Amino acid sequence: MIPTRCSWANMANPLYLDYHDHEWGVECHDENRLFEMLNLEGAQAGLSWETILNKRANYRAAFDRWDAEKIARYDAAKVAELLANSGIVRNRLKVAAAITNAQAYLRLRDDGLTLDQYLWAFVDGAPIVNHWPSGARPAKTELSDRLAKDLARRGFKFVGSTIVYAYMQAIGMVDDHDLSCMRRGAP
Repeated sequence: MIPTRCSWANMANPLYLDYHDHEWGVECHDENRLFEMLNLEGAQAGLSWETILNKRANYRAAFDRWDAEKIARYDAAKVAELLANSGIVRNRLKVAAAITNAQAYLRLRDDGLTLDQYLWAFVDGAPIVNHWPSGARPAKTELSDRLAKDLARRGFKFVGSTIVYAYMQAIGMVDDHDLSCMRRGAP
C-alpha cells in the first residue's frame, strides 16, 4: 500500500520524498541544520525546492558544511570559487547573503542566543499545528511577517515573509502536513 503524503510530495524524486517523510514539519533544534535551512530557503527564492534539494550535498561541500565561523570570513577569492561552482545556484546576491547570514548568526550568538532559542521563542517552544484544507496553505502568515522583520532587523538577508514561512515549515515550527498525510502530527 502506498502511504498517503501531502499533495505536493507525490513526486518520483526520492530526495523530495525523503525530505517530506523525514524533515518537513519535523521539529529541528540542531543549530547547524537551522542555519543550513535558513540559507537553503533563501537560495530557493525564484526556483523550485526540488532544484535546491538536488544541489543540497553540493551546498554542504561548497559552504564548509554550513560552518558559520568559516563562512563569515569568506573573501573575494572564495566568493569567486562559489560563483564558478555549477553544483550550487551561482547567484552573487544569494552567495553574499549566506556570508552576511553567517555574520548575523555569529552576532546573535554574541548576544547570548542560539538560533534555536531565538526561533522557537516565536512559537513559545512548541510547533503550531495548522488545519489547512489540502493544498490551501498560505504563502505567509502574520507570524512569518513578524519573524521576517526581526531577522532582517538583525541583519539576515533573503528572509522575506514567504521565505520565512517556508523555513518555519521546513524546521517544524509549523506543521502544515495535509490532514490525510501519514506525517500529520508525527514526531
